[in-house]
Amino acid sequence: MEKKTCIAMVPCPGLSHLIPLLEFAKRLIQLDHNNNKFHVTFLIPTLGPPSSSMISFLNDLPPNIDFNILPQVNIEDVPHNLHPATKMRLVVKLSLPFLHEAVSSLMSSHTHHLVALVLSMFSVDAIDVAKQFNLLSHVFFASGAVFLSFCLSMPKLDKSVFTDLTKTVNVPGCVVPFQVKELPDPVLYEKSSETFISFDGLCERLSFVDGVMVNSFKDLEGETIRAIEEENGNSLCIYPVGPIIQTESTNKENQWECIEWLNNQPPKSVLYISFGSGGTLSQEQLNELAFGLELSGHRFLWVVRAPSNTPSSAYLAGQKEDPLNFLPCGFLERTKGHGLVVPSWAPQIEVLGHGSTGGFLSHCGWSSTLESVVHGVPMIAWPLFAEQRMNAVTLTQVLKLAVRPKIDDESGIIKREEIAKVIKRIMEGDEGLEIRTRIKELSDAAGVALSEHGSSHRALSSVFMKWQNI
Repeated sequence: MEKKTCIAMVPCPGLSHLIPLLEFAKRLIQLDHNNNKFHVTFLIPTLGPPSSSMISFLNDLPPNIDFNILPQVNIEDVPHNLHPATKMRLVVKLSLPFLHEAVSSLMSSHTHHLVALVLSMFSVDAIDVAKQFNLLSHVFFASGAVFLSFCLSMPKLDKSVFTDLTKTVNVPGCVVPFQVKELPDPVLYEKSSETFISFDGLCERLSFVDGVMVNSFKDLEGETIRAIEEENGNSLCIYPVGPIIQTESTNKENQWECIEWLNNQPPKSVLYISFGSGGTLSQEQLNELAFGLELSGHRFLWVVRAPSNTPSSAYLAGQKEDPLNFLPCGFLERTKGHGLVVPSWAPQIEVLGHGSTGGFLSHCGWSSTLESVVHGVPMIAWPLFAEQRMNAVTLTQVLKLAVRPKIDDESGIIKREEIAKVIKRIMEGDEGLEIRTRIKELSDAAGVALSEHGSSHRALSSVFMKWQNI
């Protein structure tokens, strides 16, 4: 019996890192053309029991994709106050013995021929396991080419520049320099801190894999992709394979309510507000956003989370409080019929694809950014953490697909008047129309890139054939 070619995918903790890998796996399986000769298995490091959302995603996988949730690491070995990026990397490092055992089992399979490990950015330490078994190692980089370019250039940068937030850093392939304050969170920590050292080491390890599949496409980030290829020569293969996004929401929470409400709104009239799978606002900022929405006079669909002074507080842990209890007094009554507020979760794919949705106030996570581009929805850029500030700069200053509200110098928050102003900019008038035209062109280009003869399809097929021929 002929063995199936098999690759194992190793995500890091966090649903927003797992979902792009799952979608990538589905895309790979489609290249098999129903010959049933290709298999993907997920080997999933964990800090705690899997969430109900994760289980719903995993149980919805198609044939030829399965999963193995690795034993939980000892929570006492993971300090609770670690930066999320450092914590994710540490959980994967602590899971390497479990991963080694799982890979060993796959290697002895009578039905599967394991050829490669595909890692997410924060599970890059698993390349050690790949080398032990003489397997190829690839990274599926769920963020964009700009962030990838920064990460690959990070080991070569003069680290002293990061101590001055007003200084700028040039990233290969980017036409605008980035102020240090716009760079990813770990870079802003002391150079001697565990957070900075971990991120710097992670960036260095990226150059040791056999290839990187970046979730972008040439019409979106062509200059940056070319610059990465030129900077890294023949030492690292870069495959722009995006946009890889969900085609439908697996979690159906609030779906009927959201879609039913949108069905009754005029075309392109609704602003959708969501800060991703874990983003949170402070109570003061939550209030200002509520009043800003009210002041704008525009229809809105808002996914609300309980407030926190840590912007990523819901990222690796769920929230138990009812978010609606934290809204300003009388807000729900005053906006009834004009706006819809749902707690914690909405079917984002269906919302962005709905004809009534005319704008997206987004945290600029890369998955949300690609979803907005694919569905042709203009954005208001409201970054919170990770590489989101870099994405916001790219969206507003380079691609010109978004507007960005100004932060008040004194309070450090975005005031209601500014929020109302940017909502009107994106939902009304010439500027919003120009952005809508540009994003529609990129939406069409995304479809072409993924088509049979498109650049992303060809890039993905080349990786697929490389694995098949081992």
